[in-house]
Amino acid sequence: MKRFALAGNPNCGKTTLFNSLTGATAHVGNWPGVTVDKREGKYKKLKEVINIVDLPGIYSLSPYTPEEVVSRNYVLDEKPDCIINVVDATNLERNLYLTTQLLEIDVPMVIALNMMDEVKKKGQNINVKELERKLGVPVVEISALKGEKIDDLMKVALDASNSSRKGTTVIENSDLTHLIQDVTIAFTGMGVENPLFHAVKLVELDEIEVKNHENLVPMVNDFKKTFKDDVFGNDFEAIIADKRYAYINKYFSNVVVKTKKEDGGLTKSDKIDKVLTNKWAGIPIFLLIMFVVFHFVFSKDLLGLNAIFGLEIQSKGWINFFTGMGYQGLVDEATKAGEVFTGLAGIPSLGVFLQSWMGWLTGSIIDLFASFMPEGTWYTGLVCDGILTGIDSIFSFIPQVLLLFLFISILEDSGYMARVAFIMDRAFRKFGLSGKSFIPLLMGFGCSVPAMMGTKTLEDERERDLTIRLTPFFSCGAKAPIWALLATCVAGSFLGDVFVFSIYLLGIAIAIVSALVIKAFSKHYEVPPFIMELPAYHRPQVKNLLAHLWDKFKHFLYKASTIITASIILIWFLSNFGWAFWNGMVDIEKSMLADIGKVLQYVFYPLGWAQGADGWKYSVASITGLIAKEDVVATMANLGLIEGTINLSNAAIYSFAAYNLFTLPCFAAVATAKSESSKKGFRVTLAWWLLASYVISFIVYWVGHSFELYWWLGLIVVLVLVGICVGLGYYIVNRNKKAAVAA
Repeated sequence: MKRFALAGNPNCGKTTLFNSLTGATAHVGNWPGVTVDKREGKYKKLKEVINIVDLPGIYSLSPYTPEEVVSRNYVLDEKPDCIINVVDATNLERNLYLTTQLLEIDVPMVIALNMMDEVKKKGQNINVKELERKLGVPVVEISALKGEKIDDLMKVALDASNSSRKGTTVIENSDLTHLIQDVTIAFTGMGVENPLFHAVKLVELDEIEVKNHENLVPMVNDFKKTFKDDVFGNDFEAIIADKRYAYINKYFSNVVVKTKKEDGGLTKSDKIDKVLTNKWAGIPIFLLIMFVVFHFVFSKDLLGLNAIFGLEIQSKGWINFFTGMGYQGLVDEATKAGEVFTGLAGIPSLGVFLQSWMGWLTGSIIDLFASFMPEGTWYTGLVCDGILTGIDSIFSFIPQVLLLFLFISILEDSGYMARVAFIMDRAFRKFGLSGKSFIPLLMGFGCSVPAMMGTKTLEDERERDLTIRLTPFFSCGAKAPIWALLATCVAGSFLGDVFVFSIYLLGIAIAIVSALVIKAFSKHYEVPPFIMELPAYHRPQVKNLLAHLWDKFKHFLYKASTIITASIILIWFLSNFGWAFWNGMVDIEKSMLADIGKVLQYVFYPLGWAQGADGWKYSVASITGLIAKEDVVATMANLGLIEGTINLSNAAIYSFAAYNLFTLPCFAAVATAKSESSKKGFRVTLAWWLLASYVISFIVYWVGHSFELYWWLGLIVVLVLVGICVGLGYYIVNRNKKAAVAA
C-alpha cells in the first residue's frame, strides 16, 4: 500500500484536505498546533488504496519545534511514496519557503494549490503552468474546504509516485553553492539517503546534522573562516534563508495574475477584525457571543420574553408534543385529556426544547421496555432502574450538549476562534502564558485529553506544565450534562443560562488567578512569542459541522457502551446490596454505597452540598465522576437525584458545580497529564486540582449562603476575601521586589 504525506504550513488546509480524502473527522481549529502528531487514513477512490498521512503544520524543516521534528523525521525516515505539499494560494510566496526545502528531498512531490476559490474572489489567478515549470513538480488547483478537484490531485500524485525524483535546490549563484555541492558529494560517497537535503542542513549547522556527521563539520567551519557575507556575516543559516526568499521573490512574484482591478481598501475580514479584535472591545465581544450561545442552549425563557413582557405559551393539547412532553413542572397533568392547560413559563430556548423532548422520548422508551420485564426481580432492577435510568439521565441532555458544540464549531469553522486566541494572547502574557498555550485551553472546551496532548507544541516545560494544570478549568463536553441538570434546579432570578455561563466564566477566572499565583512564586520567566496567521472569515461548511457533531456523539456512544455502563452497573450493585450481599437486596440506606458515602460526607460537609440526608449521595456522585464526568449525572439518577428532586439551595448547587469543575478530571485525562507533564509538574498539578476544587467550592458556598441569609453578611464575607487577596498580592509584590534587589 502506497503512502502519501500531507505537508504544509499551519492553517493551509491540510487537515481539511485529509478529512475530505479519508472521510475522517479530525479536528479543524483554524489555528496552528491542532495537529501535533501524524494522523493516518485511507483514500479508496483509486485502483489501489492509498494511505494518507497528515503531518503537523510547519514553516520549515529545521528542528526547532516538536511539529517540525515529527514532520522532518517522517519525511526522511518513513520514506513516503509521494509528498503532497499543500500550499495556501492566498499566501503563495510565504508558503513556498517550505516548498524550497521539500524540493531538496529525493521523494516525488505534488503541489496542492489550495484555496484557489479565495484567490479568484480577490480578482486574481495563478499561472499554474509557469509555476510547474519553475518548481519542476506537478501543480494542481484545489479547494479542500469545498472538495473541489481533490480526486484530480490524487490521480496526479499517484502518477508522480510511480517515478523517482532527485532533490534540487534553489540556492544558486552563491558562494555557498560550491560548499553544498562538496558536502553533497561527501554524503553520496557515504551512502547517505537524501544527500542534498542533509548537505544544505549541515551547511546551516543544523543541530541534528552536526550531531550525526561530526566528521564533516570541520569542512564547514574551515569555509567559514574564509567567507563573510556583507549583511549576515558568516551566519550560514541566515544566508541560506535569505537566498530562498530571494529566489521566491525573483521567480514567483509574477505568477499571480490580476484578472480584475483590485479594491485597494480593506478586505471584508479586515473590516470585521477592526471590531472583533479591538484592543478594548475584543474580549467583551467574545464574552457576549458566548453568553448568547449559552442562552440559546440553556435558557428556559428565550430572550427573556416572559420575564420582560409576560409572554407565555397558551395552547391546547397537541402543542404538548412540540414543546416537549417531558418539560418537567410546566405542563398541568390535566392536559392529558386534551384540555386547555396553563401556560408554560416563557418560551423555551432551542436547547431546553430539545432536552425536554428527548427526556420525554427516552423516558417513554424505558417505560415501554419496562412493561415487558417481570416485576420485583433483581435483573429488572439492574436493567430498568440501573442501566437504562443512568444512561437515560445522560441521553436526555445530549441534544443540549451537541447544540452547544454546534455553535462552538460554527465559531471555529468561520475563523472567529482563531481571533479569540489572538486577542487572548495579549491578556495571557500578563499571566505568564502565551496565545499558543491558550489554543489547548480552548480545545479543552471539547475534551481535556486532546487538549493536553496539544501542549506538545509548547517548547518550554514550565509553560507546558502550567497549561496542563489549567486545562480542566475550561469545562469539557463531558461536564456539560452536569451543568444542564443543575441548570434545571436553580431557583429564583439565577436563571439556567446565567448559571451555566457563570460556571464557564468561573473556570476561566480561576485559571487566570491560578496562573498569576503560580507565576508569582516562580522564577522569572520570559513568555515565548506567539505568531499566528488569521484565516479569512468564511461560511462554515455543513459537512464539517456534521462531522464534528458525529465525532462527539460517537465518542459519547463509545463511553456509554463501555465505561459509563460498567460504572452504572457497579453503582447499582453497591446501592442495592449490603456488605452481606448474599442475603439479597436491601434498602438503599443500608447499602454498601450508603456506608461509603456517609464516610465521604464528613470530608465534603463544609462544602454545603454534602449536608442533609442526601448529602452522601452527592459525595458518591462526585467520586464516580473521576471515572467519567458523565457518571456524575448517571449516579445521581440511580440514587433518585433527578430534576425535581434535588433540594439543594442555589449556593449549594453552585458549590457542587464548582467542585466538579475544578477537581481531578476523568482518569483518561489524568493519565494524559502524567504522560505530557514533567514528573515534578504532574505531582504539583494533582495537588493543585485537589486544593483548588475544595477551597473554591468552600468559598462559593459560604459566600452564597451568607447572601442567602442576609445581603450585608454576604457583603462582609466578600470584603474579607478581597482583603485577603489584596494582602497576598502586596506580599507577593514586595517579595519579588526584595528578590530583584538581592539579585
